[in-house]
Amino acid sequence: MTKIKSSRVLITGGASGIGRLMGKKVLEKGGELIIWDLNGKKLKETQDQLKACGEVHAFEIDITKQQDVKELAAKIKAEIGPVDILINNAGIVYGGNFHESTPDAINKTMAVNALAPMHLTQEFLPGMISRKFGHICNIASSAGLVSNPKMAIYAGSKWACTGWSDSLRLEMKALKAGVHVTTVTPYYINTGMFDGVKSFIPILKEEKVASKVIKAIENNRIFLSMPWSMRFVRFSQGLFPIWFYDWFVGKVLGVYKTMDEFKGRNNN
Repeated sequence: MTKIKSSRVLITGGASGIGRLMGKKVLEKGGELIIWDLNGKKLKETQDQLKACGEVHAFEIDITKQQDVKELAAKIKAEIGPVDILINNAGIVYGGNFHESTPDAINKTMAVNALAPMHLTQEFLPGMISRKFGHICNIASSAGLVSNPKMAIYAGSKWACTGWSDSLRLEMKALKAGVHVTTVTPYYINTGMFDGVKSFIPILKEEKVASKVIKAIENNRIFLSMPWSMRFVRFSQGLFPIWFYDWFVGKVLGVYKTMDEFKGRNNN
């Protein structure tokens, strides 16, 4: 079990969506909360909303800027204290066919979704190992398991995150480091990030996702996939021929059409 009470928890993308909801649950369980976000206005609003629930530290930062991450991490360790639980939650998505994508969209998506979690973890993981206590939770995506048209860059970033996250878990296990790693692979969540998506499979409610992630951290879950049917994805990919898998996922479930009317939100 990972105790949240009296633990110091850092959540990236903590000013909105499931980040804010997870932050509230951390405070309700007696944890100390640190939130990082790019949106200064939402950050201040979230801090004001949550401070009645407990101790909240809020920092505006672009997590794609590695030097800024290093400096802020050092500041937190020196002035607030060591981070016990890191939730790499921040993410962005650009929709559309890959050949129409811009280099900026590619670089930004990989920087936020794949590289930033690695750089943040490098800043706080050594301290966790030295204390033999800690937890890294990486919010990946079902797109880190399932290929999908019109989200190739996003899927690529989340495949990278998923592979890195579970490899890190195996390293921590081999070292008997006392640090747990949870990889979360949810389907679409109704946070606004995927506005316009049409899906036969029900879109997840952010409150339920936030609750399940916090519970997964407490229970040291290795993988948390939502909905439950996502657990069978890799099994199905290995069992069935690709043509049959494509037919069932693409035609029967309609997953390959979900991004056709994607609008999303402004990533600038």
